[in-house]
Amino acid sequence: MEFPEDFNQLELLNTHGHLIPRGASSSWNAEEVDEDDDDEEAEHSEEWYLQKEDLLKERPEELMLWAAEYNRVSTIHRLLSADPSLACCHDEDRYTPLHRAAYSGHVAAASALLAAGSVIKSRTVDGWTPLHSACRWGRVSVAALLLRHGAELNAQTNGGLTALHLAASHTSSPPTDSASTLELLLSQRHLKAGLCSSSGETASEVARRSGPYHFLFEMVEDYSSVLPTC
Repeated sequence: MEFPEDFNQLELLNTHGHLIPRGASSSWNAEEVDEDDDDEEAEHSEEWYLQKEDLLKERPEELMLWAAEYNRVSTIHRLLSADPSLACCHDEDRYTPLHRAAYSGHVAAASALLAAGSVIKSRTVDGWTPLHSACRWGRVSVAALLLRHGAELNAQTNGGLTALHLAASHTSSPPTDSASTLELLLSQRHLKAGLCSSSGETASEVARRSGPYHFLFEMVEDYSSVLPTC
């Protein structure tokens, strides 16, 4: 997919971020499962989860995607025992179970999927890797897990965004943790912080206009300035 020169994917995220990725069209019908699934913070009973699993039991790919999003680790293991290839299934926008575990912040589900061979460099139709998803939503623990397993730190989306761009653009309050996610990324030895998005912005420039965490970039820049050059 090609983008016009003046396209700014971060502006789109800021105005329509609530649609990504939960608003993306997928291969399962959320309304068929339950119309209250949009309430991310809702506390659900075990009975509620069992009812959802029962509704999807004849559609293992959809059940796997749902289980990853809701951290149903026992269900993930059961499905993988029956069909290991489900670790790499995806919805219509090519979000895999690992993407869903990543943007939901579920370390246990992500660990199970990685152990089963889920592809850490898999891409959605917009070029997002699971690391992009974790960093967009400030899921620092999952981001750290993905980096330990070889996630590509400087991978860019179709719009040229790195995980650092996405972490810099997202400054929501807990349960996500944007500041810690930025600190994690900025501490990585092989980070290419100067990469530009398709709109010509670095992550530092995004942080300067997007929220209160630009000082983290300044600290890294100050530290780098005293290191010997090659």
